[in-house]
Amino acid sequence: MKLLRVGPAGAERPVVLAPDGTAHDLTPLTPDLDGDFLATLDPTALDVAALPEVDLTGQRIGPPVARPGKIVGIGLNYRDHAAEAGAAIPTEPVVFLKPTNTLAGPNDQVLVPRGSEKTDYEVELAVVIGRTGRYLETAEQAAAIIAGYAAVNDVTERAFQFDRGGQWDKGKSAETFTPLGPWLVTPDELGDPQFLGLRLWVNGELRQDGSTADMIFPVHEIVRYLTHFMRLDPGDVIITGTPAGVTLGRPGTPFLRAGDKLALEVTGLGRQELTLGQA
Repeated sequence: MKLLRVGPAGAERPVVLAPDGTAHDLTPLTPDLDGDFLATLDPTALDVAALPEVDLTGQRIGPPVARPGKIVGIGLNYRDHAAEAGAAIPTEPVVFLKPTNTLAGPNDQVLVPRGSEKTDYEVELAVVIGRTGRYLETAEQAAAIIAGYAAVNDVTERAFQFDRGGQWDKGKSAETFTPLGPWLVTPDELGDPQFLGLRLWVNGELRQDGSTADMIFPVHEIVRYLTHFMRLDPGDVIITGTPAGVTLGRPGTPFLRAGDKLALEVTGLGRQELTLGQA
């Protein structure tokens, strides 16, 4: 099942896509795709055909989850990316938090922050939580609390991240720095999350071409691990790391500037088309 939110920012409405691609209005069942709805979602029990059809032509697509309690990031989770960053392979997941107001739609404008020197891209797999998770012990328990998956761009300002002191959060927290979507795809439809291709283009040039098979810490282990440091709640978003090919690892390649165009795809999770603007 593919779920999405359409409409102007702050006024999106929930939609579900039927297997034939037709869009159906979910508002008879829920006002939004939020944690409350995800906590009760059973894809096998939802009668999509009984919901009214909607026309998505010309409508903006928003991030496919509303008001997450937190966005949890995992850094250096691909060996090739750790190598290009000059970092040691982590022995435990590297964890950071992004503000929830960094969320943007999959085709929204991404704003280069004022004073930016090194705005960069990171195509990633996002995990959306559907059940509360505390002190989980097994991968099976972790899998049971996942509502679905989405494509995400963990936009990062490297000078803020590494050169300005303190935590990584400085480089991760600018508005529009987490374009998410277009869809939230439920686990029954996506299948194994460890065999997904991730690709990203800048101005038509392929920069990243990786696979979730190359993660250091796989999805279910990340979810399990996090529950020993924080409670995971329905609607929370976890972004799971990026493969090699970021600008940081390409000496002589210009960082992102206003006017640049980004595109990214994750297998089974759709495509983003983003244009850079100036904050």
